Amino acid sequence: MSSAGSAGPPAGRLRTRSSDGTAPSRRDLSRPPSPEPLPVSVYDNHAHLEFEDGVDQLDPLDSLDRAGAVGVRGIVQVGTDLETSRWSAELAAHDPRVLAAVALHPNEAPRLAARGLLCEQLSEISRLAAQPRVRAVGETGLDFFRTAEDGREAQLESFEAHIEIAKANGIALQIHDRDAHDEVVATLRRVGAPERTVFHCFSGDAALARICNEQGWVMSFAGTTTFKNAPALREALSVADPALVLAETDAPFLTPEPFRGRPNAPYLLPHTVRRMAEALGEPLDEVCARIAANTERVYGSWDPEQRVAA
Repeated sequence: MSSAGSAGPPAGRLRTRSSDGTAPSRRDLSRPPSPEPLPVSVYDNHAHLEFEDGVDQLDPLDSLDRAGAVGVRGIVQVGTDLETSRWSAELAAHDPRVLAAVALHPNEAPRLAARGLLCEQLSEISRLAAQPRVRAVGETGLDFFRTAEDGREAQLESFEAHIEIAKANGIALQIHDRDAHDEVVATLRRVGAPERTVFHCFSGDAALARICNEQGWVMSFAGTTTFKNAPALREALSVADPALVLAETDAPFLTPEPFRGRPNAPYLLPHTVRRMAEALGEPLDEVCARIAANTERVYGSWDPEQRVAA
């Protein structure tokens, strides 16, 4: 690891994994083994290294080492509030394997608005977004699963502000879209989407994939693509413009098969990429090379001397 400053990278992690509804006694909390390395290196374009999960903890830098050993050459470390956004930007500033995304998660917006803090914290996100190793604003968007109707106005205000921050800084937008496909699409069309707009953990069907194709919006497929009960996602992948497809872990969440429910980390991305290649009926090395090229086109080079891709 090389350091970009005398202070060194941020130490430790900030929080434990949020409950996914699985009873702790029924979850296997052991870390899955490393998969076979990919033939061509790719990037994990959405991960949360600040979260702890499982009984075998990985330091963020150890996690990056383990990912690199199986062909995951870099990640986009994603913030969900002011604290994790600052942490993400600092980690990216000190480790060339990391780029950062900064934002206030949609489910944070109503709580911040109720305390009168939303505008103030959006201003700080805007400041962080100007840093050279911050290449995306995210994750932002709309979540109608966890937020009740009385919180949607604050979510929308926050989402629109994040869109403008991404456009002002000429960087990508990473969208969290849960049970809100129509409203997310309508907002992007009304406000005007940034040039590089990514649907993180794409959860739509073929119809939404076709809309993304028409608009040039990028679709990032996560471990859910490997789930047996997700044929609609694999159909969406088959419909998606290959130039608009990325891969991610959303670690420590959404662990791919055959380890669903166990702790996730960027080193497990090869399971998802292999399943994507199988679903597409394409050679694995070609899919890997395309995902890597697409990722660099969206976020720019991981090279510390460069900000955006040519």
